Amino acid sequence: MAPTKFGVGQSVLRKEDDPLIRGKGRYTDDYAPQASAHALVLRSPHAHATFTLNAGVARQLPGVLAILTAEDVKDLGGLPCLFNLPDKPFVGPDYPILASGEVRHVGDAVAFVVADTLAHARDAIEAVAVEWTPLPAAIGAGNAIKPGAPQVWPQFPGNVLFDASIGDKAAADAAFAKAHTVAEIKIVNPRIVTNYMETRAAVCEYDTKRDHFTLTIGSQGSHRLRDILCQNVLKIPTDKMRVICPDVGGGFGTKLFPYREYALLAVAAKRIGKPIRWTADRSDHFVGDSQGRDNITVARMALAEDGKFLGMDVDLIGDLGGYLSTFGPYIPYGGAGMLPGLYDIKAFHCRIRTVFTHTVPVDAYRGAGRPEAAYVIERLVDACARKLGMSPDAVRRKNFIPPRALPYTTATGKVYDSGDFAAHLKRAMEVGEWKDFGKRIKAAKKQGLLRGLGLASYVEVCGTMGEETAKVVLDPDGAITVLIGSQSSGQGHQTAYAQIVAEQFGVAPERVRVVQGDTDKVATGLGTGGSASIPSGGVSVQRATQQLGEQLREIAADALETSAADLEIADGIVRIAGTDRTISFADLAKRPGVDPAKLNASATFSSADGTYPNGTHLVEIELDPATGKIRIVNYVIVDDFGVTLNPLLLAGQVHGGTMQGIGQALMEQAVYDSEDGQLVTGTFMDYAMPRAADGAPIVFETHNVPCTTNPMGVKGAGEAGAIGSCPAVVNAIIDALWREYRIDHIDMPATPERVWMAIREHERQHRL
Repeated sequence: MAPTKFGVGQSVLRKEDDPLIRGKGRYTDDYAPQASAHALVLRSPHAHATFTLNAGVARQLPGVLAILTAEDVKDLGGLPCLFNLPDKPFVGPDYPILASGEVRHVGDAVAFVVADTLAHARDAIEAVAVEWTPLPAAIGAGNAIKPGAPQVWPQFPGNVLFDASIGDKAAADAAFAKAHTVAEIKIVNPRIVTNYMETRAAVCEYDTKRDHFTLTIGSQGSHRLRDILCQNVLKIPTDKMRVICPDVGGGFGTKLFPYREYALLAVAAKRIGKPIRWTADRSDHFVGDSQGRDNITVARMALAEDGKFLGMDVDLIGDLGGYLSTFGPYIPYGGAGMLPGLYDIKAFHCRIRTVFTHTVPVDAYRGAGRPEAAYVIERLVDACARKLGMSPDAVRRKNFIPPRALPYTTATGKVYDSGDFAAHLKRAMEVGEWKDFGKRIKAAKKQGLLRGLGLASYVEVCGTMGEETAKVVLDPDGAITVLIGSQSSGQGHQTAYAQIVAEQFGVAPERVRVVQGDTDKVATGLGTGGSASIPSGGVSVQRATQQLGEQLREIAADALETSAADLEIADGIVRIAGTDRTISFADLAKRPGVDPAKLNASATFSSADGTYPNGTHLVEIELDPATGKIRIVNYVIVDDFGVTLNPLLLAGQVHGGTMQGIGQALMEQAVYDSEDGQLVTGTFMDYAMPRAADGAPIVFETHNVPCTTNPMGVKGAGEAGAIGSCPAVVNAIIDALWREYRIDHIDMPATPERVWMAIREHERQHRL
């Protein structure tokens, strides 16, 4: 039997942390090939403008090696959008590697400068002569669809890429026709700048003799990025490029995509014959990397007199920015499929419009459409409770899909396979001392403060990225190497995959090496996104390890002159069960005459049905009506992740995602000037990020019900914290405002100023 010390379910400390906390991590910007050149991007200062460009003077400056403009890269393909509507395909606009003649957002790339030093590159950037003719800009999706709004692309009148719907409109209309009453909300899910710790960086080397590129890059997946760059942009065979991902300091979805700089580095490296380094500064990140969220939603619920949900109707507008990023149009469309949440809603309809604006493109950000959906339904459920005079927990229990109904197919076609939704709600309320909340309200009142208690019971779908293959190898020294195409950006893959191997072989995690992020060493890979690494990659590792175990038993059976059925594996050795006769992994690896193919095994897994993690967030806040300041005083999470692989890793993922949601709920927002499209919040002086003091100690528990869609029973966990947190926090704020002032709406971010103004406006109206 494999020891449980390092196996699945154990709180094994992260293998990755020792070098990282000692400053010995190896990130892309740490890689500096000898005689490297340095690159910078010249970006548009205007949201919408035509321009002419002259780089003649800049090219003559000392140290300048190359300046690329649109003319130099006109033969390249544009950055592709990998999503299309299933029943009404669209042809998106070109996303050029460098803009030619017209820019469509502040930060749009117009030239790429390469010099021997960064200082010389900066001098050259300043010397490039650009004549700008500013044009009116469409800012904000709501404004962009108004008659007479400036057009982002002439082939998309009204700035609408597509106007689609999901669900059954006739059924929804019928439900509303017979409703006792209707609850309605209009909410804004604000735009977010992703702000991972390590900004994007890349180093490109070109081998003239082999006509071959090596791209070292901080990404969420080497294979997809290589394939897109080679096939769609550079138009070269994929074997002409090797992509290497070293340590990656955060990704959140935004590092999954190809960006212009990567193709430009390849073109320039081939042209000058030198390695070239490029690292985004934080200002580059604010205007050069895809942003997240940015929806306007009107949602209605048809209600029966007893509180049952009869039908739901949603009108969703998603802002795409100036170009179509890799998965950009899918985010609002795919997220809409999760709008029914955990509730038994038989009739559902959603209209989805995706809209171009003169802003940075929008794409996947932690949760990628599911946080937006959870925010809509959980805000709407609280509005239903107020409309009916019910408590927020009672209306949820009334409408939850019961365990006996699982598997349950939602009105949008999602199949929930497992869970007990009322159970995690109940447990969160117990831990959060729901029954004693009235006492805490009174105590706060004595200090001139208000208390609010908010719930959000969420569900998401994840693990549907596709096939992931793992190869597990017995090394000559008896250690194990796992090769897999996922890519860690802080999640702890080295530890998690090692635990799966330890579960089968009983080896300590230190004896397991995980190789990721190298297209020459790992044959295939999806990269990391959509909480798929363990539900898909973990199953592949488990199956490959099991297969390798069977092969090692066969080799050991020959060595020990026994039957493979009599052998067991533990502690990195193979033993005849019930005896002291053994052979070590190292001896098996070195045994003469062994077929090398028997010393490794591969397995592939894909879950077309995905997994459906779910849970309840309970948040208690304290609000100062004199200042609008909000303080989170209690935070409880009870989640269903099917099976817990490592409680420490899981808690870290949940805590991190939750803090991102708290940031969005209370302070984060990318604000563009409505007139000229300038990003007003373009630095950390203007864009607030959450700190530890903005949260509260999180009480985190699991109420796991193993899923049925993968053999390990695990449900994805990486995005869940960001999905349940926003609606829970905002519902708590509205709870406090409703109790005291009958204020039933506030949009994120609920800054002190915004809360204070809502209270003052209420007081003004009641004085009139």
